[in-house]
Amino acid sequence: MNPATIKAVWGFNGTQRPGAVYLAAVMSAYAQKGLPAFSIYGRDVQDLDDNSIPADVSEKILNFAKCAVLVGWMRNKSYVNIGAVSMGIAGSYCNESFLQKFLGIRAEWVDMTEILRRMKLEIFDADEFEKALAWVRANCKEGFDKNAGKNFSDVVKKSKTVPPEEDWAFVAKMTVIVKDILFGNPKLGELGWHEEALGKNAVAGGFQGQRNWTDWLPNADFTEAILASTFDWNGAKEPTAFATENDVLNGVAMLFGKLVSDTAPCFHDVRTYWSAEAIERVSGKKPEASGGLIHLINSGATSLDGTGAARGENGEGLMKPWWEMNHGDISACLAATDWCRADYEYFRGGGYSSHFKNIAEMPVTLLRVNYIDTIGPVLQIAEGKTVLLDEKTHAALDSRTDPTWPTTWFAPNLTDEGAFKNVYDVMANWGANHGVTVYGEVGDKLLTLASMLRIPVSMHNVPAEKIFRPHAWAAFGTENAEAADYRACESYGSLYG
Repeated sequence: MNPATIKAVWGFNGTQRPGAVYLAAVMSAYAQKGLPAFSIYGRDVQDLDDNSIPADVSEKILNFAKCAVLVGWMRNKSYVNIGAVSMGIAGSYCNESFLQKFLGIRAEWVDMTEILRRMKLEIFDADEFEKALAWVRANCKEGFDKNAGKNFSDVVKKSKTVPPEEDWAFVAKMTVIVKDILFGNPKLGELGWHEEALGKNAVAGGFQGQRNWTDWLPNADFTEAILASTFDWNGAKEPTAFATENDVLNGVAMLFGKLVSDTAPCFHDVRTYWSAEAIERVSGKKPEASGGLIHLINSGATSLDGTGAARGENGEGLMKPWWEMNHGDISACLAATDWCRADYEYFRGGGYSSHFKNIAEMPVTLLRVNYIDTIGPVLQIAEGKTVLLDEKTHAALDSRTDPTWPTTWFAPNLTDEGAFKNVYDVMANWGANHGVTVYGEVGDKLLTLASMLRIPVSMHNVPAEKIFRPHAWAAFGTENAEAADYRACESYGSLYG
């Protein structure tokens, strides 16, 4: 009867012991008490002495169990805002009520000057910093310098306060410090900094950057990219949902995607819809993707796993859970990425932008959390795949944005329904300028997780037979599942009041 617990019941499908009767009675009771519960009922009748768990039952149990654990795992942790609102972007406004009531997460704020304080007073692990910097110099190859040969104004020149040759040391130290802010570090306690050693018990976070920081200091692109990757100078590690421009809503999407997929979340601008006709006109070559593509790109900060350079058993490119990343996978992701010096016209303070293009065709899920006045949080999901373009076509299209930034070419799965009638409609219905991709078609898990958190889904292309929500959702309508989801979430309200 505890409203804070996530409930499910498996009713055995057998005639000698009619689990369906028990299951239906329990679901009815839960509905009457206002307690959503998941109904698990096998499709085929089993014999009384059959102790096996059918595949369809097993799939639902695992989906439920994973998502229910994630709901509990998030609770009582924090989202850490380093800085505040970036360039007036609405998604960067931290809605602490949303975090608290829907996710059980508290909001923490840390001024960006805290990083400078820790640098000045040497509140960091010096050995860890030296290890990080040595790893960076050995593994992070530099790409082309877009600034070379340009004659910048005095304002831009004066704004480069950290000498270019010191940028790597600055961003490596910054990354070590940000990790300490998020998660703490007992080494700081040994140095006498006991409060700083505690960290913020973070589950996710973000860095404002633009423009109060990046107009005069090296950007956080390296920090954001490495935190979100499945490795760093210490080898394989759990990725951290850490949002560029402190887009809190996209940071939550990064968190959801990471948790259900067990892979690195890749932060993107949902930048451009390219029709097949436009691609052919610009590149001179007709693409295989007849429906067109969506250009996913970001200003230099995307998880290196997004290259697709890790390899599976059959040599296919993919993204792996962090505990499966080996030395070869890590080396391949690093080799597929170079680091271009930040464009001083964007980032006067310099820094480096991760630069790559996806080198594998692989299944991914694009997602985004939006917040709508009078509704609250809503989730968008688009399952699809990354697409490979030949070098000439890629260069022709990519050069129209910023060729120093990481690119993923995305084609959503189309269903001939709603927002998924064509690729243009997916782009046209996307709720914000940012989105997240994670490996695999995990929309079904996201739907289940969202229903547990009472967050409606405004668009998705998950096949109907894979949708698994609480049984009471059917009482809100079965003809239009999307509308029923909205009504159910509104009726039950946020999970934590």
